[in-house]
Amino acid sequence: MSMLTPPGMGGKYRITGDVHPRMRRPRRRRRIALASLAAVVVLGAAGWGTMQLIDVFSGGDGTANAAARGADCKPAPKASTPPAPVLPKPAQVTVNVYNATPRGGLAKATADELKKRGFTIGKVGNAPAAYDKKVPGAAILLGAPTAAKGAFPVLGTQLKGAATKTDTRTTADVDLIIGTAFKTLDAKTTADAALVALNAPRPAPAKKC
Repeated sequence: MSMLTPPGMGGKYRITGDVHPRMRRPRRRRRIALASLAAVVVLGAAGWGTMQLIDVFSGGDGTANAAARGADCKPAPKASTPPAPVLPKPAQVTVNVYNATPRGGLAKATADELKKRGFTIGKVGNAPAAYDKKVPGAAILLGAPTAAKGAFPVLGTQLKGAATKTDTRTTADVDLIIGTAFKTLDAKTTADAALVALNAPRPAPAKKC
């Protein structure tokens, strides 16, 4: 009986010799635990590296950039419709009608029609020498530089294709110089529709993301 055998125990529980069993964790479980830990470390490092690459190529914090892009693409608050441009009414536009063609009577007939449409008529007659028989188009609208944003657009609704030109005058009146290609003013219904569209409010531009 060995000295390592507890008192009162014998038989198959008797310990003999100099070797006794060691109580240790099975090696297989330890290897599995170490492999799992290594896999977690590798995946964590890979994820961190991926986030760093995203951060570099996006120029900063990816979350912040995404939030900023989302803020930029949010629907813009509904803007109020811009007011219509302030343009003179036909009665506030004084028109001088001049005939630069060989055909007689065009200036008077055109002036009479413009008067029916609400325009104020000034001088009527033959065109000055600088324009007489020198206007190949339908007509020229001639006036002060301020007429470009006032009288020209309003009078232009009555005759499509009329050219515009400014001079050094300081008065508000404008000249309608009839050219060789002139036939007649646009139909009143067409001119009225163009005048309404000219005074309509402009829609607000849509925001693009």
